[in-house]
Amino acid sequence: MNPITCLFHVLFKGLAIAFYILSSLFFKYFAIHFVITVLLEALDFWVVKNVSGRILVGLRWWNEVSDQGESIWRYESLDQEELARLNKKDSWLFWWTLYLNAAAWVVLGIIAIIKFNFDYLLVVGVCVALSVANLIGFTRCRKDAKKQIQAYASQAVASHVASTIQSAFSVV
Repeated sequence: MNPITCLFHVLFKGLAIAFYILSSLFFKYFAIHFVITVLLEALDFWVVKNVSGRILVGLRWWNEVSDQGESIWRYESLDQEELARLNKKDSWLFWWTLYLNAAAWVVLGIIAIIKFNFDYLLVVGVCVALSVANLIGFTRCRKDAKKQIQAYASQAVASHVASTIQSAFSVV
């Protein structure tokens, strides 16, 4: 288990949401509210994308723009043996907090709309964008990793069958 990584994986999410909810009690200036909430959510985005994603679930993603202006998604994952060694509780925490964070920001956005609090909807919009970007990136990365594992398994089976057939004919 990776308690420090898990702590920081959850910490910035919690701090961003808590600050968003509680800061109106302490600060009356929207700019302070916006800057600190978005900064905390940006720190969460960075920690999840570059640290906890690698350590807790063995995945990494990034997006590049080609010379032609096309967006290209890149994915990395640990090999099958290393993925099998990852802690299941860490993985569970990673995925649940990733989904819950995005859901919490959506709920806060709905509340901002109901309250006609459109300034704060801007804050929520940025936070939703950051959390959903990580959610989409890691979900695609996990699917890509599963495809790679399946391709590797298929290749290993095909190689084994081919070598068995070859050895059968070499005996004759």
